[in-house]
Amino acid sequence: MGNTVSCCVSPGGSPKVSRARRKPERPDVYQVEAELYEPDSGPSLQHISDREVPDDLAPESNPSDHPRASTIFLSKSQTDVRDKRKSNPINHVSPGQLSKKYSSCSTIFLDDSTVSQPNLKSTIKCVTLAIYYHIKNRDSDRSLDIFDEKLHPLTREEVPEDYCRSDPEHKHIYRFVRTLFSAAQLTAECAIVTLVYLERLLTYAEIDICPSNWKRIVLGAILLASKVWDDQAVWNVDYCQILKDITVEDMNEMERQFLELLQFNINVPASVYAKYYFDLRSLADDNHMNFPLESLSKERAQKLEAISRLCEDKYKDLSKVAMRRSLSADNLVGIRRSNAVLS
Repeated sequence: MGNTVSCCVSPGGSPKVSRARRKPERPDVYQVEAELYEPDSGPSLQHISDREVPDDLAPESNPSDHPRASTIFLSKSQTDVRDKRKSNPINHVSPGQLSKKYSSCSTIFLDDSTVSQPNLKSTIKCVTLAIYYHIKNRDSDRSLDIFDEKLHPLTREEVPEDYCRSDPEHKHIYRFVRTLFSAAQLTAECAIVTLVYLERLLTYAEIDICPSNWKRIVLGAILLASKVWDDQAVWNVDYCQILKDITVEDMNEMERQFLELLQFNINVPASVYAKYYFDLRSLADDNHMNFPLESLSKERAQKLEAISRLCEDKYKDLSKVAMRRSLSADNLVGIRRSNAVLS
């Protein structure tokens, strides 16, 4: 504690703060501390959570890093949602809402999609709809060569001249993503992480997803999300079996540049993941893409109760360990649980 060298200057300290408060004799302190390190110790790398965020990328304004920042895709979809409501003359009620199933005293409708186990088909539809709104309501056409489909085509077919002027339809985006997820056997959670990485790329690299680059950006996000999320990730060469005309070298280069543009920040906190999941549910509700509902039978209720007990036993042990350290938004253990009663 009395050592001014180790107390005043730390390897993970902010260089901006040290320059602002530096006194004339401070260079000597830096020189003394530099001499304390062994020459063979190698460079000291900061953990990703300790790195400084640029002023123009404050955490509160970046939805892929901060749980309280609103997602970009949901804000871009609001313009179309308001237009749909204005075009509906009867109290903004659509036929989809009239045909929606609602629970009653005798019948309970619920879907099997949860935060930990989302419905695969519905989640992919929501994620591709979010990508569709990103393309349709983009601010400009900023892009990079590595994502340009004209420079790096995914098929041997000649790219049309007007490829950068016609926006893709939602069904085309869904078909492209569904093919990749079906062939690579990816999970619904991977689709949500893909959307997180996509919005993080657009924010960090200051580019837009547009007709000329959407396929390669989505492919790069899926490639990275599958490696981060799944224990047994799909190799780059496996994607070359799905997209027959793409080379492994092209996939490797795209992955490398994707990571560099993300500043190697591939961390997705649980709070951010949950925010994207529920915002996708809101997007589905606004566009009348309801998740499949089924009536709650006795067999389904017993299955849900068994899953609940299994999770409760799992988190009992975790709560004992977590009580020894401070709680955070990503590790909530003080949640009150109520037991399900089956008749």
